[in-house]
Order: sequence, then C-alpha cells, then structure tokens
Amino acid sequence: MASNNYNIYKTDNGWAIKGQNNSRVSQYADTQQQAYGRTREIVGNLGGGEISIHGRNGQIRAKNTIPNGNDPRSIKG
Repeated sequence: MASNNYNIYKTDNGWAIKGQNNSRVSQYADTQQQAYGRTREIVGNLGGGEISIHGRNGQIRAKNTIPNGNDPRSIKG
C-alpha cells in the first residue's frame, strides 16, 4: 500500500511538498502556509495520512494527521 505521508520543507525554489516515499517534489509554494493548505488537500484526496512540517533549519516542528490517517493518539486534539 502506498504511503500518504507528506513532508513540507524550505528549498531554494520555495516551500516543497514531497511525498515521503517519492523521489521528486510534488509541488512548490511561495509560503509555508500555502504549502500546508495544498498538502492538506492532497492528503485528504488520498484518504488521509500524516503531514510533517519542517522549519527553516530542517527539523520537524509539527506533525498533523489528516482524517482517515494513522493517528497514533486515541484522543482528539
């Protein structure tokens, strides 16, 4: 089964949207907010999954589960 997990990170071309197991970037956005919004659409259309948002330093600063994804927490929030 294909992974619906995506990463958002800063590159010289803007904020990259890349599937976890993909070899190439899916799209670029001018801002991190635009990239996150587009990634939510992509992952939602795929049936849910995880989004990892990386800061400018490359470290993961936030993770979000889109509905029907694999949320490790059993409570909402």
